[in-house]
Amino acid sequence: MSPDPRVTLLLGARVPERFRAELAERFEVLGPVPPPFAESVTAMPAEELRRVRILVTMGTVKTPGAALAHLPSLGLISCVGSGFEGVDLATARERRVVVTHSPSANASAVADIAMGLVVASVRGMFEASAFLRRGEWKGNFAKRMPLTHGLTGRRCGIYGLGSIGERIARRAAAAEMEIGYHNRNRRTDVDYRYFAGLRDLAEWSDVLVVAVRADAGNRHAIDESVLGALGPEGHVVNIARGSVIDEAALVRALQQGSIAGAGLDVFEHEPVVPDELLALPNVVLTPHISGGTIEAQAAMQDMVCANVDAFVAGGPALTPVPGTPASY
Repeated sequence: MSPDPRVTLLLGARVPERFRAELAERFEVLGPVPPPFAESVTAMPAEELRRVRILVTMGTVKTPGAALAHLPSLGLISCVGSGFEGVDLATARERRVVVTHSPSANASAVADIAMGLVVASVRGMFEASAFLRRGEWKGNFAKRMPLTHGLTGRRCGIYGLGSIGERIARRAAAAEMEIGYHNRNRRTDVDYRYFAGLRDLAEWSDVLVVAVRADAGNRHAIDESVLGALGPEGHVVNIARGSVIDEAALVRALQQGSIAGAGLDVFEHEPVVPDELLALPNVVLTPHISGGTIEAQAAMQDMVCANVDAFVAGGPALTPVPGTPASY
């Protein structure tokens, strides 16, 4: 990106300091503003807000139209990462504001964690680690960890066969699992088994991996009915967004043995994790680390910079969010 001191950029979320410094070398950078975004923007000086042409944010940050109304010169919202569920897309379309994201940039990293959670949940690895740490491993003595299923020959159902889901499928296939999926539409470029309904996929699956992009239409899509269809030997893994799973229903299913276990990297009210989940031995929990590799972060930041550069140059967006303006 070439320097352009005329352009003011607002950070709507915290980003790595190195990335902020890189942007600050090229633009006037304001922020990052503390959460919640809407309140922080409202409190900023109007003369600063009038200068803002670019908003760099995260998809998880709620960016309502009322907050965007304080940014009259806004032309670009660039989301770090593939998600954009927090952005008021209707307002963006109405105002002809381009919204971009970073699809596929962190897909391999997220798929790695998904597969790790599959293995950890199915094989009871964290329970085994706790068993060892408590000093209960006594070699071939009578007390030992219970036997688990392996992955070979088991059925992996993937809810959302996009760039991340496809990579999960390849990793699961390498573990000799059978692959099925549910999408809004059947894909013609893969041979995996397609299920028109999510409940049907869950009923077929031994492990259900949630990799769908979150929006209002799939909030709590994984509900009591879907978990019941997964069954007492089934596992659910979520690396998408916490809102896709009804967390209260999941806790009940795990407590009652309606499903065997879960692996969760995302939660419904992050960073809050329910005490009930923390207390359960049959759930593997990680703090939203799936995209947290050096390589993935660099790729996402590079994509943001490329979209910002295109905006400054007056060219078309490189990775526009579907359904939003593709040109500046």
